[in-house]
Amino acid sequence: MLIIEPRVLIDDRGYFFESFRQDRLREFGINEPFVQDNESKSEKNVLRGLHFQKPPYAQGKLVRVVKGAVLDVAVDIRQKSATFGQWFSHELTEENKTMLWIPVGFAHGFLTLRNETIFQYKCTNYYNQESEGSILWNDPDLNIQWNVKNPNISDKDQKAPLLNQLNSPF
Repeated sequence: MLIIEPRVLIDDRGYFFESFRQDRLREFGINEPFVQDNESKSEKNVLRGLHFQKPPYAQGKLVRVVKGAVLDVAVDIRQKSATFGQWFSHELTEENKTMLWIPVGFAHGFLTLRNETIFQYKCTNYYNQESEGSILWNDPDLNIQWNVKNPNISDKDQKAPLLNQLNSPF
């Protein structure tokens, strides 16, 4: 995981910042090319995830909020990692303009904290439906602190397996 805080120029007209600059990302050790951009719009308390793409379509993601706010969560699913099964969260908002780098080998999800939240992510590989993978958002072994009682979740995400049922490809 890597939190990236861009330099934001603010004046009486508004603000400006570079939301993507490949050479700057290389300074952080992110050398993968980005090949696909995704965007979603959601109402408050929508929970999407925890998703990943299996090889050969595994994806690194650079995520950010354009409008609104999310609690962004990533879970390490790399079997030989010292942090396997551990999760990380960070609040991304339109005000802080913070970006989060999620490398290959992590499941990713987010909870929207405001209505009409617009979420964008750059991906290092193309989406492939047959390579979809997921972990149950409320897996008791993970104990992710989403801080919401009844999130709005897709049927597919409600039926995701527990981490201990996952044969991780990473």
